[in-house]
Amino acid sequence: MSTLYNTSVTAVGGRAGMVKSDDGLLDLKLALPKALGGKGDATNPEQLFAAGYAACFENAVIHVTRNASDKVKDDDIVVVGTVGMQPNGAGGFALTVALDVTISGLDQTVAEEIVAQAHAVCPYSNAVKGNIDVAITVTVN
Repeated sequence: MSTLYNTSVTAVGGRAGMVKSDDGLLDLKLALPKALGGKGDATNPEQLFAAGYAACFENAVIHVTRNASDKVKDDDIVVVGTVGMQPNGAGGFALTVALDVTISGLDQTVAEEIVAQAHAVCPYSNAVKGNIDVAITVTVN
C-alpha cells in the first residue's frame, strides 16, 4: 500500500518548547496549560490534536457523502473536537476525546448514519481505535 501523504513536525523543548513543520507552515510556541500549572500563553499538544481530529473528521463526513444522495458540503458541517487528559491509573496519562458534530440539511437518522460511516474511515478515528473511547454527539439543524 502506498502512502498518500506524509509530513514531519519537529518538537523542541517539550510542553514549554515549540513545534515546526518541515515546510515551515506550522511554527508554534508551546506552553503548559494554566489548568496544569503552566502559563497557558501558547498552544499545547491537546489543542493541536483536537484541531487535527476535528478538521479530519469533518472532511471524512464530506468524503463519505461524496457519491451519496445526501451530500454534506463544507459549510453544512461543524465539528468541535474536545481533547482531555486524565491519569490512567498506572502512573501515566490517557487522553479523552469528544466530537460534537452539527450538520445542516439532514434528518437526525441520516446524519447519525453518515457520522458513523465517517468514524469508520477517518484516519484519526482509526488511529485511536482500541486506545481512546471517542464520544460522538450528532445534532442537526
